[in-house]
Amino acid sequence: MFLDLYPNFKKGRILKKEMLESLRDYPRNFIDIRFKDYSDGVVVGAEILIEEDCLTITSGIVKHGGRMYMLENDCQIPYRATGEEILIKIQFKKEDVHADFISYGTEIFLDEDVRIKQDELELGRFKLKPGARLRSEYQSFADFATEYNTVNIIHVKYSGFRKSTLNPAILRYFATEILKSGSVNPNPYDIAFSMQCMNQGIVDRELILHYIANRLGKGYKEYSNGQIHKYLGSILEEVKGGSKAKPGLRPGGPQRVIVD
Repeated sequence: MFLDLYPNFKKGRILKKEMLESLRDYPRNFIDIRFKDYSDGVVVGAEILIEEDCLTITSGIVKHGGRMYMLENDCQIPYRATGEEILIKIQFKKEDVHADFISYGTEIFLDEDVRIKQDELELGRFKLKPGARLRSEYQSFADFATEYNTVNIIHVKYSGFRKSTLNPAILRYFATEILKSGSVNPNPYDIAFSMQCMNQGIVDRELILHYIANRLGKGYKEYSNGQIHKYLGSILEEVKGGSKAKPGLRPGGPQRVIVD
């Protein structure tokens, strides 16, 4: 049966183990139930802020191996310019048993190894040239994929329904640009998808892939985060250029002209 159980703390009553357990288990059970069918990845927060000589990872929640991990306070990591690709990673440690607690710790670190191991999760990546400044402000949708001196968040896995999805900041930027375009004959797919991106924090990967398939007249396929960003970029260029998508035709592909 459904139940709402809350301990009754009153003067003169004996503090029982069950009363403390109810306070311990309720928030954990709530989060586990809420995100039971969600994939591993960033759930909320864990954003990257740039300072002169360090990166700040904001407080947040991530899911890995079906377990929820919380970063309660911001974490700072020093960085330097190497000209090489550097990944910002979380490494998930093995179970650590203490007398009073069982802990599952993590470590946030910078790594030149671009492979993501089973016990790791990426938060972003960058290539910083010596003498240049690192930035996380994007001047255009294509700028999210700028190779040098820019934090790249395209490949970060966000927790979504059964499949990981894209960083909501990327989708919100796309939606904002679509809605600001002022297209005379807006595509209904663009409007519906953009509204979804603006109203919902995390957008399911299935919805993104179906949007791309229907919008470009392509068959449904599984795409990587990088490929999704490219296809969304081509749609945005098309909308801003004033052209109209035609079912069954790829952007820039051959077209047939019929003369009556």
